[in-house]
Amino acid sequence: MIIDKFIYKCTDCDKEYPKSEVKYLCPACEKENTNDKPPKGVLKVIYDYKNLQTSEGLRSIYIHLKETEFLDLLPIENINSLPKLRVGETPLYRQSELNRKNLSFNLYLKDDSQNPTFSFKDRASALVYAYAKENNIDTIVAASTGNAGSSLAGICASQGQKAIIIVPESAPLAKLTQIVMYGAAIIPVKGTYDDAFDLSIKATEKFGWYNRNTAFNPLTIEGKKTVSFELFEQLNQNIPDRIFVPVGDGVIISGVYKGFEDLLQLGIIKKMPTIVAVQSDSSDNLTRNISNSEFIIKTSNTIADSISVDIPRNFYMTKQFIETYKGEYLTVTDNEILNASSQLSKNTGLFVEPAAATAFAGLLNYMNNNKIKAGSDNVVLLTGSGLKDLQSVQSVISIPDAVVPDVESLGKLLL
Repeated sequence: MIIDKFIYKCTDCDKEYPKSEVKYLCPACEKENTNDKPPKGVLKVIYDYKNLQTSEGLRSIYIHLKETEFLDLLPIENINSLPKLRVGETPLYRQSELNRKNLSFNLYLKDDSQNPTFSFKDRASALVYAYAKENNIDTIVAASTGNAGSSLAGICASQGQKAIIIVPESAPLAKLTQIVMYGAAIIPVKGTYDDAFDLSIKATEKFGWYNRNTAFNPLTIEGKKTVSFELFEQLNQNIPDRIFVPVGDGVIISGVYKGFEDLLQLGIIKKMPTIVAVQSDSSDNLTRNISNSEFIIKTSNTIADSISVDIPRNFYMTKQFIETYKGEYLTVTDNEILNASSQLSKNTGLFVEPAAATAFAGLLNYMNNNKIKAGSDNVVLLTGSGLKDLQSVQSVISIPDAVVPDVESLGKLLL
């Protein structure tokens, strides 16, 4: 029975906790965790769906999603707790052709690079910030390869909140620059994202900071699920046939699933869309292990730094979602990712970072293998701006040498 607005439920043991008892992982399952395996005990937020179905709140959720800002399905009390920056409500573009050929299916591009810090991660940061504000928490810490860190730094800067960001020293300069410009305390570490993640947990335990880490703080998934509500709304209260999502830790795709699962629980939709997890084959530790009896780590080395993960922190929840709702998954090469980035930019005017282009590479793979039904609705989730990682696409662009400023030289170059 749910007495509070929501409770937590463990993904692994199904134990339920009042929100006053836990903050991060399931206390029972957390004891089993080791550094060489994905953590168990990731919590899911559960609402009183039965009560919402019979209340006036359901009518508001169904008819006025944007106006209510999803408050009945968010773990905060006041919509004014959210940051002043506009987070979410990102555009959904319909694309009718590629490479000057008409598409037989409906293609929609959800451009979350239009969030304040130019990435999908703002959805999670905004909600974590709002929770911290409502609970008088002063300092928020996060481990990040760049996007989550720059997101938290930007959101906190807009509200005068203190942010501490721990990053691997190899993180792209553009993302590190964002973090510093927003005024957050940045801590580069010698090692990987996983090393930064582990350090942030130790710092949380020692200093009492509030931790934003995905697949550790359950509220990050609640922030990310808002994209599903928006898609439902933007598609005239319909669900697409497929959604292609880039995958690293598995938190974004779990957020997409969770949003639609909430709508399922409320009876607003009747089925789950097919959600396709797309990974680089150079960082496939999540999808490769879904059918394995024992989790096996392969060192990641992909140009898509935002989804380069050795230990996918939200592995067990993602696996559960994919198996429960018959999701699909595939890997693409780094060359396919670069090609997808180039095609997307030239065909649509949308320049996204390699991690985001990974989802589009997945769509191209399905299209080239005739796996997309004519007339079906397909969404590609574009999670971050290409300006965040210019170095990765240098191999697919060519900038000509400067010419003498006369029309003859110009003609030789272009004609």
